[in-house]
Amino acid sequence: MSKQEIKNIDKIIKLLKKEAKNFVNPIVTEIGEETRSPFMVLISCLLSLRTQDKTTGPVAKKLFDVAKTPEEIAKMPLKRLQKIIRPVNYYITKSKRIKEISKTIIAKYDGKVPHTFEELMTLKGVGKKTAAITMVYGHKKAHYIPVDVHVHVIANRLGWIKTKNAEQTMDELMKVVPKRYWYDLNDLFVAHGQNICLTNSPFCSKCAIREYCHRIGVIRSR
Repeated sequence: MSKQEIKNIDKIIKLLKKEAKNFVNPIVTEIGEETRSPFMVLISCLLSLRTQDKTTGPVAKKLFDVAKTPEEIAKMPLKRLQKIIRPVNYYITKSKRIKEISKTIIAKYDGKVPHTFEELMTLKGVGKKTAAITMVYGHKKAHYIPVDVHVHVIANRLGWIKTKNAEQTMDELMKVVPKRYWYDLNDLFVAHGQNICLTNSPFCSKCAIREYCHRIGVIRSR
């Protein structure tokens, strides 16, 4: 599919932006807008993996009240870090990764979060999603489209792409979505996915973009 073949994308984005005013911003984006700290965006994204935003948000804010730089987290005892982030899933593994990444950023990058996607991907525990989110919402470089389960599901339901996983989705979306929408797409799809286009049973009856959706793969809806 070429960019020209995504019909009504301007209308879809406009409708999603209007709808998003009724919802709370995804926590990672909110932290990026409030702090303008690539490191805090990176860490909040790591905390959010396989964890709901309603859990990630309070945990991230609690952690950043105590430590918000690589140096501060590197110095923090591991047990204390684990106690703070315990509500998130896989908190023991995440605590070790966060400590290791903090030390690597200090040792290799002079305490600054790497400015390239490729360098971010070399950090242990950082995948395409985390790297893309850090680039877009941390460094404010909209050169990538961050993809989580909501973006993956909605993009496929709309019929924009046909992919099996989030990594494929990111690559394919970057081929078909005009660059002017790259910065906003993750936010809009996450908000829409969390509130309307639920993974298991979407609220199609309340969907702002229902007339433009092919509803591919939707078996049950409300």
